[in-house]
Amino acid sequence: MDERPAKTVAQSSVTLHQLMLPEHANAYGNVHGGLIMKLVDEAGGISAMRHAQRPCVTVAMDSMTFHSPIHVGELMSCVASVNYVGRSSVEVGVKVHAENPITGEVTHTNSAYLVYVAIDDDGKPCAVPALMPETDEERRRWGEARERQTQRLSQRR
Repeated sequence: MDERPAKTVAQSSVTLHQLMLPEHANAYGNVHGGLIMKLVDEAGGISAMRHAQRPCVTVAMDSMTFHSPIHVGELMSCVASVNYVGRSSVEVGVKVHAENPITGEVTHTNSAYLVYVAIDDDGKPCAVPALMPETDEERRRWGEARERQTQRLSQRR
């Protein structure tokens, strides 16, 4: 296993902000769902790499349901944090919010769980540091993520 010390959730958490502009709009005038998914993957990937301290590649994104649209002119925020790690895999949860910068109103638009694998210099999976949950919430998320990973692995068989 990896000899590096375990890391806390806070050590690899990431918040990515992006002002949504007209070029981000779909035919209905809302932000294109594919762009939101891309930014979710970027935030999740940065969090995974910060934890692993290695390049990480996306191997899975659980389903993503859009609860409400993000509008042009709103500030989109992706908050990413590590939920669980395996030997070489890292599950990251990403919450997406839209903020009206004039009124300050914030809306949770969607969330997703993504799995990344850390890779070595030869492009092969490599070990990542353990995760050290510090709060009851982080321990709850770790347990739920472990169950999701068990289900993912059983579906692959």
